[in-house]
Amino acid sequence: MRLFLVMLLFLLGACDQGEDEAKAPPPPAPAPAEEVVPQKIEMVLVPAAFADLPGWDEDDLRTFVTAFSRSCVRILKADPARAFGGLAEAGTYARWQGACGAFLSMDDKSPAALKGFLEAYFQPFAVQANEEPVGLFTGYYEASLRGAVQKGGVYVYPLYKRPEDLVMVNLGAFREALKGQRIAGRVEGGNLVPYASREDIVGGQWAFAKNDDQVLVWVDDPVDAFFVQIQGSGVVQMEDGQTMRIGYAGQNGHPYYAIGRELVARGEMPKEEVSMQSIRGWLEAHPAQADEIMNTNKSYVFFKETEGEGPLGGEGVALTAGRSLAVDQSLMPYGVPLWVDIEAPAGADKNIRRLMMAQDTGGAIQGPVRGDVFWGYGAMAEKFAGEMNSKGRYWVLLPKMQDVETEEMQEE
Repeated sequence: MRLFLVMLLFLLGACDQGEDEAKAPPPPAPAPAEEVVPQKIEMVLVPAAFADLPGWDEDDLRTFVTAFSRSCVRILKADPARAFGGLAEAGTYARWQGACGAFLSMDDKSPAALKGFLEAYFQPFAVQANEEPVGLFTGYYEASLRGAVQKGGVYVYPLYKRPEDLVMVNLGAFREALKGQRIAGRVEGGNLVPYASREDIVGGQWAFAKNDDQVLVWVDDPVDAFFVQIQGSGVVQMEDGQTMRIGYAGQNGHPYYAIGRELVARGEMPKEEVSMQSIRGWLEAHPAQADEIMNTNKSYVFFKETEGEGPLGGEGVALTAGRSLAVDQSLMPYGVPLWVDIEAPAGADKNIRRLMMAQDTGGAIQGPVRGDVFWGYGAMAEKFAGEMNSKGRYWVLLPKMQDVETEEMQEE
């Protein structure tokens, strides 16, 4: 977020219009005020050692294997010469393919063997926003809903499929300076125009919303329908006893706005008490005002039915509870391991100190030291995710340069 300090310029007027003062030359014009330009926030990597990682010897890495393996399978399919995201220090996919190949071929994946592998192949770097190593970490989860394929009874709140006329644009594909930025809209008269807002969609003012054929599933609670938009994925317990896993299929292009901020601005709750649970409680207690508050967030997410072992993250691989982290993908590429040290959320007894994978992103996840922990599915996941608003820091693990140099020499 860019903050600008506006300086007020006061002009000196004449105090007296007497004859002598009237004949005197006018005072010199004041010098123009200089605009104070805030310092640009950049991601800085500081070399570190594994001994610098708090709790490094205490993490049982066996649950990390699944998350890392899923990213490695994707990495091995990429063009070796291609840059590994927008992080110059990450090098090319060739660097990562050597490490991933060695990892996937390991017979012994005990915690001790995994630590030995990581220390042999990777170099940790502390991540900072300029000189600040501490940032904000929140949580998200796979939402639980109740629904039906056909509208009727309590199932009257739609979750829509992605519209055919929705155009989503990755601006970084057109301008390097716009890397990580995206817009969405629809084509009208040969021009891309903004898409309908959440208010237009849920209020039925949008032509697409009047066609029930475009509904993926009907759910029984408007607040649940709103929160699954924020989480991006969920499991719907169907009326017939089956389950439907739903995942992100597109977004209307309007920026995400946290309605907790709106409730604070209106004096409905103090900032210190804002959490997913407190917001949900307020919406349920004020049904007449709930739509107005929810519609201050103009963003709307479209869904599709998904299959597999978990919800898909932005990387295109299934997320792993407690091991997948959503990051600002314009700064941190998908598929990198990250060691985190995060304050314990309410109800947890100790800091979160573990190895995670950058495998997802989100509209509110912006900045060099910013993360969103995926907690998985279920009541406890919802509790921790909803209450998490913690300070923390992380280190990124990058393949050692000397390993690459050795490989290049062998190729020569």
